[in-house]
Amino acid sequence: MAIKHNNQIQKNHFRKDWQKRVRVHFDQPGRKHRRRENRLAKAAAVAPRPVDKLRPVVRCPTVKYNRRVRAGRGFTLAELKEAGIPKKLASTVGISVDHRRTNYSKESLVANVARLQDYKARLILFPRKSGQFKKLDSSVEDVKAVKATLAEGKREGIVANVNATFPITNPAEEHAVTEIKRADLPKSEGSVYRTLRDARSEARHKGIREKRAKAKAEEEANAKK
Repeated sequence: MAIKHNNQIQKNHFRKDWQKRVRVHFDQPGRKHRRRENRLAKAAAVAPRPVDKLRPVVRCPTVKYNRRVRAGRGFTLAELKEAGIPKKLASTVGISVDHRRTNYSKESLVANVARLQDYKARLILFPRKSGQFKKLDSSVEDVKAVKATLAEGKREGIVANVNATFPITNPAEEHAVTEIKRADLPKSEGSVYRTLRDARSEARHKGIREKRAKAKAEEEANAKK
C-alpha cells in the first residue's frame, strides 16, 4: 500500500556500508587515457594492417530511419562474387563477411561492389614468408614502397584506419530531398491520383466488362445465323 501522512518510514535500509558495497566511478579520465593507450598499442601490433575491417553501407531499418545509411555487419556473398573476391580470402584481408545478409535492391549491390573494388585496388598483400611472393601477393615495388611509408608513419605515430579511408556519410537533408514541380514533369505524365483511380476501376470492373463483351459477341454471332 502507498504511504500516507507524515509518519515514520518503515524498514529503512540506509546503512549501506559505503566503503565496501558502494562503488563510484571517479576514474573515468584515467580509463579514457588507458583505452587510448590500448588502441595505439593494438594498432602498432597489427601494423601495417588496418585496425578496423571494411564494412558495407546498409540502410537503417524502419520507416522512421530508412533515409539514413550506416555501416553493416558484413558484405554478402553476392557482393563478394560481383567484386571478384573469394569469400575465404575476404576475411583474411580485412573485409567483414555476413553470409546471412541478402541484397534486396540493385542499388545497394552496386554501391557495395564499388566499395569493394575501390578497397581491392588499394589493397597491398605482403608475402607470408619474406621474399616468397605468390600469385595473390602484391609486387616487390609496392611492398617496398609500403614498408618505407610504414616506417615513416611509425616515427610520426600515424595509425591506419579503414573508416577514415572509406567513410560512410549521409547527405544533408536539403540535398537528400528534392521537390519535383508539376511543370518539371513530362507532358505525358498526368495526375498520379487519377492514374491510380483508373487502375483500380479497371481491376474492379474487369470481370463484368469481359462478360458483357462475350455476351455481345455471342449475340452478333447468333444474328448472323
